[in-house]
Amino acid sequence: MGMAANLVLSGTKLATGIVGHSHALVADAVESFADIFSSLIVWRGLIVAAAPPDEDHPYGHGKAEPIASALVATMLLGAALWIALKAFSEILLPHQPPAPFTLIVLLVVVAVKESLFRFVSREGNAVDSSVVKSDAWHHRSDAITSVAAGIGITVSLVGGRGYEAADDVAAIAAAGVIAWNGWHLLRPALNELMDTAPGPEVIDQIRRMAATAPGVDRVEKCYVRKVGYQYFVDMHVEVDPQMTVLRSHEIAHDVKDKIREAIPAVSDVLVHIEPLGIAAHQDKKRTANRQPPTANSE
Repeated sequence: MGMAANLVLSGTKLATGIVGHSHALVADAVESFADIFSSLIVWRGLIVAAAPPDEDHPYGHGKAEPIASALVATMLLGAALWIALKAFSEILLPHQPPAPFTLIVLLVVVAVKESLFRFVSREGNAVDSSVVKSDAWHHRSDAITSVAAGIGITVSLVGGRGYEAADDVAAIAAAGVIAWNGWHLLRPALNELMDTAPGPEVIDQIRRMAATAPGVDRVEKCYVRKVGYQYFVDMHVEVDPQMTVLRSHEIAHDVKDKIREAIPAVSDVLVHIEPLGIAAHQDKKRTANRQPPTANSE
């Protein structure tokens, strides 16, 4: 949907910008053509990320998603730089003011692109996909550049002679917004590639679920990393040091099952069994062996 809409809108904006003498609209069209290429990257990244684990990639191919997201964000930064440089080169040169009919095209573009942003963003949040969220912001950045172009064109038309450069100033302002969005999307993609831990709410929920498993005395360590839209967990849990290997093995499986049932995004849980600390174990035994006082006890 995004690629089809960008193809139609890009061609319309480019033709309208050339015929209507609007540099901001031409720059906007170029940014939209970049969106088509970014959507291809998103599509390919999602296909690779969905591939099952193999011998060379035992953890799956989920890293393809943040790689694609980083590429898309970098393209946003590149588009912002190109638009800004183009506008700066044109701002001091005399040129015709944009035609009034370009505003009608921009209104249609803003409505379509904002609708696409809301739809794609909702899907990205539903599957917690950084690359889909990046593609959604590509649609919104397109809407923002169109709004900026519309403001610049309006100022040029209302101001008359001497205000032709307002169109280029609007393009520069839009480039700044696009660059900010590109950086805003690049950071989480890089964090995911560096195996940055997710938010504390995810880790806390995993710890709570592990602690509810019968036989678990304490959750010592819990490390979580995100691969694509899935989580991989490594954790240490402490159990009674006197129990059998078989029982501790059953506890580890119970911990894994509880976490995956509560959080479907968790793909795998590696549980390392630790003996409960000596002092804590002795306190636990004393508490278990303590008899309640009788009515005749002094």
